[in-house]
Amino acid sequence: MQNRIITRFAPSPTGFMHVGGVRTALYAYLWAKKNKGTFILRIEDTDKKREVKGSLEHIIESLKWLGIDWDEGPNIEGPHSPYLQSERLNLYKKYAQILIDKGCAYPDPYFEKEVNQFRNKAKAEKKPFLYREYRPEKFDVWDGTKPLRFKIENIKSYKWNDLVYGDLSAGPEALDDFILIKSDGYPTYNFAHIVDDIEMGVTHVMRGQEFISSVPKFLSLYEALGIKPPFFATLPPIMGQDGNKKLSKRDGAKDILEYKNEGYLPEAMINFLSLLGWNPGDEREIFSMDELIKIFDIFRIGHSGTKWNDDKLNWINKEHIKRLPYEELKNKIFEYLPTNLRIKKIIPIIVERISKWGDIKNIVKKGELNFFFKKPEYLKEKLIYKNTMPEKISNNIKKAINILEKLEEKDFTNENIKNALMEIANKLENKGELLHPVRYALSGLDKSPDPFIIAEILGKNETLLRLQKAI
Repeated sequence: MQNRIITRFAPSPTGFMHVGGVRTALYAYLWAKKNKGTFILRIEDTDKKREVKGSLEHIIESLKWLGIDWDEGPNIEGPHSPYLQSERLNLYKKYAQILIDKGCAYPDPYFEKEVNQFRNKAKAEKKPFLYREYRPEKFDVWDGTKPLRFKIENIKSYKWNDLVYGDLSAGPEALDDFILIKSDGYPTYNFAHIVDDIEMGVTHVMRGQEFISSVPKFLSLYEALGIKPPFFATLPPIMGQDGNKKLSKRDGAKDILEYKNEGYLPEAMINFLSLLGWNPGDEREIFSMDELIKIFDIFRIGHSGTKWNDDKLNWINKEHIKRLPYEELKNKIFEYLPTNLRIKKIIPIIVERISKWGDIKNIVKKGELNFFFKKPEYLKEKLIYKNTMPEKISNNIKKAINILEKLEEKDFTNENIKNALMEIANKLENKGELLHPVRYALSGLDKSPDPFIIAEILGKNETLLRLQKAI
């Protein structure tokens, strides 16, 4: 009896790598790794009409970026290769013949026009269309020129246990004779994925809610083959930010590599996706991949749909940025800065103002850091804090100049500057009567970084010059 856990991610190469699919891959990966099992990447490329050129490479790049590495799959030798379904056609024919020999499969005798007539007849009678009601009494020999259909032998109700949703069931109306192999020689999803899961020894199958209605068909096929089904784990849908419907491209869902191009960290994206439908059982929200592998539990996946939340993603990404080693952080920030702004002391200011690397481009583009190398222009009214009299503002700035002049150049640091200015601010009716004009005097911006950090970067002389100009 096999005890080793084997999971798989089996996307179709149809172009768009949806975040829902990536989450499925992540959960399957985490469950396999937690249990020291095997994670397989399999490409379901049997629908040639929908296939998009370059999609296989896109899938591989997406998973590699995220650090979801497969034990078996494309570009990796494994005991169940090849891992593209289009290269496994002989295997599906082998299983098809097993079903034919058992009397559980037959060639479709009808043309599409005839099937449509049956469908229209059922509609007119206000009945569901079931192909099995039109099944012929005698079957021709299947030569591959016509679709091969599965013959449902036991028209019955099915009950099964889902590791997420618990006990589920469906009546006989969920069963019908479905196509196993199309007339072009390619198998359908309903057939191919079951054959591959059997051959690859997959123990746990994770997929979306949309497949629940098809499970009775899958179970009937496993039954016909005399094979015990794997464990099923149905994942809750990822909803749009309004929570009203499933997230789709129309609602702003992006291809996963768009997030890479915008400057999100793969560790943050993994962290965020892991929490879309699963919870760790405590209040923690920031995890590394290794931490997720240790604590992930398939039985803590929830039932309800979970909302996509850009603000939460940005917060998680910012937390991961702040945890980067200093040299890595510096080098990454410098990639996005012009040469004249590549100053080490500016790094805390950048980190304070971004949630992803792409934000640095916007900061530079808007000129929000130009004040570091170009004296700002002032508007008198913006130096005034609320309704404070101008004379009072001037006196407060003079006090700031006097106290900062006492600091030696070598002691002109963020911490010392803050302590000196707060000594004045704490004695005022409102601290903003000092801190606001100082911030504006140094940067010329309504919203700027911490004035203490700005002053340290500008240096003592330039800081005092700008404060004097403000007076």
